Amino acid sequence: MPLTTMLVGAALGIERLSARKTVGVMIAMLGVFLALMLGLSGAPPGAWRGEIVMFAATLCISLYNVWSRPFIARSSPLAFVTAGMGAAALCLFLWAILIHGFNAATNFRLPQWLAISYLGVFGGAGAFILWVFALSRTTPTKTAVTITINPVFASIVGALAIGERIGFNLVVGLAAVAVGIWIATVSEPAPAD
Repeated sequence: MPLTTMLVGAALGIERLSARKTVGVMIAMLGVFLALMLGLSGAPPGAWRGEIVMFAATLCISLYNVWSRPFIARSSPLAFVTAGMGAAALCLFLWAILIHGFNAATNFRLPQWLAISYLGVFGGAGAFILWVFALSRTTPTKTAVTITINPVFASIVGALAIGERIGFNLVVGLAAVAVGIWIATVSEPAPAD
């Protein structure tokens, strides 16, 4: 996503491409690849379809990152999140009614409701508020490059939760992601007069 956000932002004239930003984004994305490369061999047949869907989602969020900034500036990050999440919740509610999606919830117990609450509050609203707040304060690429930390941290937490060994590739990947984010987000030095 950071690469497409950077390219979309440059193509639409929202932000300037720079060598430093490009190198930082590429290093961060290489870090994700290094951290997760051992899991690629276990991908099920037909997994490429999911990759296509993820690429389309990446393009959509990149356009969102670039095009939403004027709307965030006109209102406020909180008002923008409230309107966006409210519209999304209404659409999902109507879709769930249409496909009888609430039937599964009748069998939910406390663990399922706790998981849904956690995802809704922290994984949904909390994360979205922070994302929009970041978009209102900096460039789309600087915001998007931070997303590269998610799969690496998810792998680490997953490994710790189920007792898997944390491999060298995960440690190297995490380091590369951190370096890439730093390179992409630190301001370039001003030209000497």
